[in-house]
Amino acid sequence: MRRPLVAGNWKMHGTRASVAELIKGLRHLALPGGVEVAVFPPCLYVTQVMVGLEGKSIAVGAQNCAVEPVQGALTGEIAPSQLADAGCGMVLVGHSERRLILGESDEMVSRKFAAAQSCGLLPVLCVGETREQREAGKTLEVVARQLGSVIEELGVGAFAQAVIAYEPVWAIGTGLTASSDQAQEVHAAIRAQLTAENADVARGVRILYGGSVKAANAAELFRMPDIDGGLVGGASLNADEFGAICRAAGN
Repeated sequence: MRRPLVAGNWKMHGTRASVAELIKGLRHLALPGGVEVAVFPPCLYVTQVMVGLEGKSIAVGAQNCAVEPVQGALTGEIAPSQLADAGCGMVLVGHSERRLILGESDEMVSRKFAAAQSCGLLPVLCVGETREQREAGKTLEVVARQLGSVIEELGVGAFAQAVIAYEPVWAIGTGLTASSDQAQEVHAAIRAQLTAENADVARGVRILYGGSVKAANAAELFRMPDIDGGLVGGASLNADEFGAICRAAGN
């Protein structure tokens, strides 16, 4: 049985004051016991969030990591080993904003995935298509390529210690959301691609849906058989809304 995961990606949001307020709200949430909950603040605030959430069953992860696993001469980057040392247990890799805006290639994403795992971090691999790709009927082709890049480099066994997040780019921060059937189709295709390589790994890996997830649509999405939780963007900046999404995953 796959344990649902609800992860809040705070993206480039927060100040010390606003993070303190969000921590206060998160500490007061009643969270379902059967759901794993995590937040991914900007790296500047990781320590503040860890200290503020101490004793609360909410994990803290990072939004990005360097391609090199250990510290060295790579100005402006943060090594996975440094994230692990700081107390992070997870890291996002391949988020569409980094792929599209910052030009991260499939090869770079695979390197980050490997670097994260080598330091004991759980990588959350983000995959998804643009509106143009969906309208051209290339959704499954694009997602298969992004997933296949990691399988080709590291083997399907790498996904025994990883999470996948499907985020249609056209639904991120737009208010648009893939229908539950649209999301399930892609999630099922991801699991089928893994099954063709290793059925046990495919059964065990958690696949999250991301893209304007909110309390109003979470329950419908989470009822789908291959959707194992959510990677939540803007709604994770509101503790009450985020808590409602977590409870939807618990139902």
